[in-house]
Amino acid sequence: MLTKIYAENPSERELQKVVEVLRNDGIIIYPTDSVYAFGCSLRSPKAIERLRRMKGKDAGAFAVVFGELAQVAEYCRVDNAAFRVLKRNLPGPFTFVLPASSRVPDKALEKRRTIGIRIPGNAIPRAIVAALGCPMVTTSVKDDDQVVEYTTDPELIHERYGRDVSLVIDGGIGDNVPTTVVDLTGEEPEILREGRGELQ
Repeated sequence: MLTKIYAENPSERELQKVVEVLRNDGIIIYPTDSVYAFGCSLRSPKAIERLRRMKGKDAGAFAVVFGELAQVAEYCRVDNAAFRVLKRNLPGPFTFVLPASSRVPDKALEKRRTIGIRIPGNAIPRAIVAALGCPMVTTSVKDDDQVVEYTTDPELIHERYGRDVSLVIDGGIGDNVPTTVVDLTGEEPEILREGRGELQ
């Protein structure tokens, strides 16, 4: 199913459709401020497991999408220095690596103690998380070894993945530059991957 949602004013009715899918262990593809991404509810071990099988070797690349900064502190350990970095740069095209708290399900962590967190600049994922009432587990549609057109055009994404996911959100043409990944678990922020975001 392909559904159109506008970032400027996400429709409540369409959002409810998305939430329904996520609450029923579904996987969606949605736009972000970088590349299109897969998403499922953090509260759905079944969907997380399916996403892991779909992505195969990339399972370690899961991040968690939050709607706002206050939510991050519930699922991660955030000291003052890290909080200041997050506050300056989010929402935006970043994935910040933080120590996970016990509230993050083991299924999402897979033996890791850290988790990548996202608060995208695009309003659609933030609206989904707010309507869902919990964060989404996410990983990008783009494979590192292939920057191809189908990863930016929602109709082509739907053609390619429509059978694997419950719903694809058409939020317009996406980007093919991934997020900047920053590790905040050490003394100083460390950039692990240069991407769209410029660290402030």
